[in-house]
Amino acid sequence: MFKPGPEIEIMQDRASQEDQAPLVSVVGFSGSGKTTLTVKLIAELSRRGLKVGSIKHHGHAVSLDKPGKDSWRHKEAGASATIVSSPSQIGLFKDVDHDHTPQELAPMLGDVDFIVAEGFKRGPQPKIEVFRPGASENEKPFCLQDPSLLAVVTDEPLDIDRPVFGLDDIGPIADFLLSRFQIHRPGNRSQP
Repeated sequence: MFKPGPEIEIMQDRASQEDQAPLVSVVGFSGSGKTTLTVKLIAELSRRGLKVGSIKHHGHAVSLDKPGKDSWRHKEAGASATIVSSPSQIGLFKDVDHDHTPQELAPMLGDVDFIVAEGFKRGPQPKIEVFRPGASENEKPFCLQDPSLLAVVTDEPLDIDRPVFGLDDIGPIADFLLSRFQIHRPGNRSQP
């Protein structure tokens, strides 16, 4: 279910577009299916040969390290930052002074073709909102007045001025994003 809409101006400055991969946030109310859509979108973009980075936002403190592990003991001893390195992965645990934006976090992902963030619904980055009226008490999407809202994914008919996709329209959503951000093949992002 795709409903065409007008081109939306993306609120990113020229320098950030040239320096980092395009980024879109999947947003929505709790229980709307953000994680499901995010995972399916990452899988689809990866299947198409793109190196995809992801960023997950939590609105509260979260413990990523396991108590008793050496890295946890380093943090407990007072280290403000700890890096865990192995032949196949690197993990960073760091105290921060504010809730970072996706744009601040994106450079940490390194060389990727596209970034899918989950959350950050109040930020200025491009967004796709997952809206399911039955999953929340809200009667309309949260981001309708947000100029950075690119599209809405829903299981309900909506009459809005943005593209509307069904919950299972993963291929068309990926097509839309690749077209919107002018990504024609992996590693070849178009410059503005």
